[in-house]
Amino acid sequence: MARTSQRIDVHQHFMPPQWIDAAMKIEGALPSVPHWSEDEALRMMDAVGIQTAVLSLTTPGAHLGSDAAARQLTRGVNEFGAELVQRRPGRFGLFAGIPLPDVEGAVAEAVYALDELHADGVGLMSNAGGLYLGDASFRPLWQALDDRSAVVVIHPTPTPGLTDLPGAMGWVDWPFDTTRTAVHMVINGVLRDFPSVKVVLAHAGGFVPYQSGRFEALAAITPGQSAQNVHDDLRKFYFDTALSSSPATLAALIEFAGADHVMFGTDWPAAPLHPFVTDFTAGLDAYFDINPGVETQINHLTAKSVFGRVFS
Repeated sequence: MARTSQRIDVHQHFMPPQWIDAAMKIEGALPSVPHWSEDEALRMMDAVGIQTAVLSLTTPGAHLGSDAAARQLTRGVNEFGAELVQRRPGRFGLFAGIPLPDVEGAVAEAVYALDELHADGVGLMSNAGGLYLGDASFRPLWQALDDRSAVVVIHPTPTPGLTDLPGAMGWVDWPFDTTRTAVHMVINGVLRDFPSVKVVLAHAGGFVPYQSGRFEALAAITPGQSAQNVHDDLRKFYFDTALSSSPATLAALIEFAGADHVMFGTDWPAAPLHPFVTDFTAGLDAYFDINPGVETQINHLTAKSVFGRVFS
């Protein structure tokens, strides 16, 4: 029996058929294809007490070919997601796909998704075509997102030019890429220059909470950087708990970010219900047994505050 029915899952994926078809044409893009359906998603949510899931694409994201093809695919994916939200307004929300590194297409799709489809935010991969999210060419997108006080979730994707550690399939490298893009955004002033955007880092932020002191110290001796700015900007990020609920991880994350910057996440169906979602949710609940004061904050209050809408 689920412990609570009020969780808001900010890291749950959906698999529109047109996206699966496009990704399957790219060798290695999808090492495995998790089965997804609306009904299966609802069954999983009920099993672990999730009230609402804000859906997003997983890696490799929305840009899977030419810019023109990516724009068409992204529009179809986002309209698929918006229709799902309309059918199940209390159960699903949407992080719209964005076709970076096509900046013009990305801006147009962000505007359409947020203004016309009323998406809850947008989803970005940690790098796009090898460019990290602090790249100067992406500033028009950040400006459009800032103008709309958008919520952005950043999901890891393979690091360009880096092969997976043999036998580990991205276990190490994907959190590393989240860390790379987060620090890249900070040192290039994205969070400072676009303060109305709220940015959520997947999987407890990679290594950000645990190496923040190192980043701040090195900023102090780096021309053009400031330890205080890095300190302040790193703490503007929000974090989800997907695959990240060991006692050591949660203790460090909450000490770094505060529970009001932490939200529940599962990574389903990329992470199967058994054993991943059930085990990591059980780990989170065990932490709440010892630290009950943060349970409602992480399970749903932070998300309600960030998204600024009623989930019911």
